[in-house]
Amino acid sequence: MDANRNRYRQLRLSFMHWLEELDFKLAAADPDYQHTPADKAVNRINNNLKFHPGKAVYKDHFGAALDKVPGTGDFYIQIGINESLLAGGLWRTAPGVLRSVRDAIDYNGQELEKILGQKSFKDTFGGLYEDERLQTAPKGFSRDHPYIHLLRNKTFAVVHRLSRDTVLEADFTAHVVQVYMEMLPFRRYLNQAITV
Repeated sequence: MDANRNRYRQLRLSFMHWLEELDFKLAAADPDYQHTPADKAVNRINNNLKFHPGKAVYKDHFGAALDKVPGTGDFYIQIGINESLLAGGLWRTAPGVLRSVRDAIDYNGQELEKILGQKSFKDTFGGLYEDERLQTAPKGFSRDHPYIHLLRNKTFAVVHRLSRDTVLEADFTAHVVQVYMEMLPFRRYLNQAITV
C-alpha cells in the first residue's frame, strides 16, 4: 500500500466524485431517496481481520452504501478488480429485525412473492441471494405455512452482478439507476417491515 498510496487516493477520489454524481441522479429518480454524501457512503479499504483473520489486509474493490437510512437496508455498490456488483436488502440481520421481516411475510407474503415474481426483477437479480437457510420452520411458524420457502431465509437480499464491460460503458451510471429502481419495491417492502 505504501508504494501505491498516491494512486489509491486518486482512484478513491474518482470513485467518490462518481458517487456524488450517482447520488444526485438517484435522488432525481426516487423522491424518497436519502441523500448520502460520498465520504459517508464509501467503505474503508481495510478488511476487518478481527472477524475474518484469513482475508487480505486490503480489499481489492471499492464499496459504497447509498440511500442510507439508519436501521434499514441500503443500496450497495461494489466495483472491484475481480468482482463488481449492485446489491441491496438485509444480510444476516439481527434476530429482532429478522422476526419483523418474517412477520411481514406472514401478514402479506403475497406482496413479496409478487415483487420477486416480476419478469424484469427475475431478469435483473435472478431471485433472492442464496445464503444460510433454516432446515425447518422458524419458531412460531408452521412447517406448512404457504410462504415457508421465504420464512426459512436468514438473508433477504438481491445481487446484480456486473461484467467489466458493463462497468466501462459510457452509460454505466444510467444502468446503475435502472437497477436501483428495479430493486426499489423489494427494499421498500423490507424497510417497511422493519420500521413500521
